[in-house]
Parts: sequence; C-alpha cells; structure tokens
Amino acid sequence: MTELKPPYLAFDPATRRLRLDPHEPAFFQNPYEAYAFLHGASNAFFWEEFGFWCFGGFDDVNRLLRDRRFGRQNPAGIPDSRGIGQDRTHLSAFDGIEANSMLELEPPVHTRLRTLVNRAFVSRQVERLRPRVEALANELIDRFEPGGVDLLPAFAAPLPITIIAEMLGVPVDMGPQLLDWSHRMVAMYMHGRTRETEDTANRAARDFSDFLRGYVAERRKRPGEDLLSLLIAAQEDGQKLSENELVSSAILLLNAGHEATVHQTGNAVRSILGQGGDPRRFFASPEATAATVEECLRFDAPLHMFTRYAYQEVEAGPGIIVQPGETIGLLLGMANRDPTAFAEPLAFRPDRADQKNVSFGAGIHFCIGAPLARLELQVSLKTLFDRLPQLHLAEQPRFRDTYHFHGLETLAVRI
Repeated sequence: MTELKPPYLAFDPATRRLRLDPHEPAFFQNPYEAYAFLHGASNAFFWEEFGFWCFGGFDDVNRLLRDRRFGRQNPAGIPDSRGIGQDRTHLSAFDGIEANSMLELEPPVHTRLRTLVNRAFVSRQVERLRPRVEALANELIDRFEPGGVDLLPAFAAPLPITIIAEMLGVPVDMGPQLLDWSHRMVAMYMHGRTRETEDTANRAARDFSDFLRGYVAERRKRPGEDLLSLLIAAQEDGQKLSENELVSSAILLLNAGHEATVHQTGNAVRSILGQGGDPRRFFASPEATAATVEECLRFDAPLHMFTRYAYQEVEAGPGIIVQPGETIGLLLGMANRDPTAFAEPLAFRPDRADQKNVSFGAGIHFCIGAPLARLELQVSLKTLFDRLPQLHLAEQPRFRDTYHFHGLETLAVRI
C-alpha cells in the first residue's frame, strides 16, 4: 500500500527527483511520514536541496556503507556540496582536526589509527564502567527537582559527557565547555550552514585543540590509567599516534562519546513513554533491557544521514551512476523503518525477530564507541524507569531543526 504524499514534498517518479526542505517543521518533527511515502515511491532519489543522490532502503544503506568504492575522505580536494575543496583558509583549525580524524580517513591511515585507538577502547574496558554509569545515573536522578525536570540537561547530557571526560582523564567540571565546543563543531555538518557557523566552529576547534594539547603534555610527563595516557602509550608495529592524531582522536571520542548518545537517550525516553503502561516491563531482565535499547536505536535513531564520496565511477543503484568525488547520502533513519526489512516497521517492538539497525553505521567506519553507547543506554534507561516508573511527559516534546542530528529541544517530564 502506497502512503499518501505529504503536502510539503514534491517527488517526480520519472526522474526520481525529490524537493523537500529539511528545515520544514512538519518534516523534521516527524521525518517518518516522508520516509513511509518514499519507501513506496522509491528508496533512491536525487534530493534537490542537498544536491546528491540519497538511499533509504535498508539493504542499499547497509551495502553502500560497506562498499570500499565509497569513503569519507574527499578525493583530491574536489569541491563538493559541503564546500570542501573550495576556499577554506578560515577553517584551518577545524580542517586540521578533521585531517587527522579516523572518521574522515580511509585505509591505510584509518586502519592504523583505528587499531591504536581501539586497543584503548575495547569492550572489556567499557564493561568495567557499568557500576560507575549506574552510580552516576542514580546521582543525577537524586538531584531532580521534585515535581518535574527537563531530562536533557538534567540527565541525558551530563551522563555521557561525564563518563567520557572521566575516561579520557580531563576535568569533569569542564563538561559544559566541552559540550559547547562540540555543539559548535558539529554544526558544520548541518544543512544550510553560514559563514558565522564556520567561523564559530573554527574557533571552537582551535580552543578545544589547545585545551587538549595541555593535557597531552601533562600525561606524557605523568601517565595515569586514563584513556589519554593509554592513547599516548598505544603502539602498532612500533608506531605511535602523532600529537595531531592524539588531539583529533580525543576530540572525536569526546564529541562522538556524547553527542549522539544525548539525542538517543531523549528519543528513547520519548519512545518508551509513548507506549503507555509500566515502562519497567521493557527492562525486566538484562536480555530485555538490551533488546529494548536495540529497538530504541532502530525506532528513532539520533543520526539520520551519513555521506560518502565516490572514489571511482560507480553504479550506486539501478540507473544511478555517480562520478569520482561526488557525494551520496545514506539515510539511516529511513533504512531503519524499511518495510521490506522489518515486520511492522512503524511499531515499537523490542521482541521483534528481525532486530537490526544501521544506527551505528556499518563497514570499516562502524562506530568505535558503540559498546559504550549501548552500555550507557542500557544502564541509564533501566535506572531511570526503575527509580521513576510513574514518569510522564509534562508537554509534547519537539525536535530541533537539525535534520542530520535528530534530537529533541527539551524533554520536560513530571515525576
């Protein structure tokens, strides 16, 4: 059954061209209405506002994330829709961090960086954090104002930024400043950014880098048990991370270590409360808790678009030829609701037999922090609803006008 076309989009089935403003409130408040229509019309389309082909079918997104003919690193400085390859002298600090970020690199440099970082970020290290995450979740809940609270600044944001700051060995009381730098930097990935956005991001990147260089120098003299010390000591075939690689890796871990988790926590609370009844039923056992978190990741993901560059002429989909340097968009949120991949894709069903999602990506750029994010979500959500089973929304939450990063403005609840 083909879904009705939402009035705010225009789609030409002959050319597969889509006109849809990502800043349209009806869209960013509920992108799944548009996705449902597009699943019936075409899972691949040329999105005019972005200027590139996008793919929203689960199999296509999963396949293209793993296709080594596409990658994150801009080939030969070819200008692209994000402005990369054009004059970026005012972005020297931001680009300096990205140039050494494993998120933006491809093998063999990516392989070396990821191997070094991963040795300090293995699952057993993460699992040891479970008691600390639970204690922190309880501490944050104890501080809630009686009657009601906005869960985003009171719970969803401080928990992951505290954990990643403690892991890296930087002052936890720097949390608000770290968040501010991170927000200013990730604004670079939003649609329709301005010169002011770019200047602000560059200043944040410079200040963030200067701050971390001071701690790197300190840890070189006095190593500890923290992640920064482990990154300094990590070696692969006699090679260590350079100073620039260390700083970029630390910034990536700090930013990625909380940005998406904050959004996913808010989206998950909203999804669970939307089911009605006693929320504790979703967390009755460790297995049920893990399944609930996976369904939250599928049902309302925090990241809705990843982009990749083509490294050669590729037929990305039937009749869709992309040239070297061209960008494609992979719509994770749309793929997670694909009716050909999931039974009842619009239903919240933690017990589903077809549980899978692409919320952490796939292939060589699969999120290195996925074990930490999963653990934080499992512990924090279970603790929240075990402590406050009567929690309910004080008002209907609204999403921010940031399509790529799908997260709430506020999450006001009554206790």
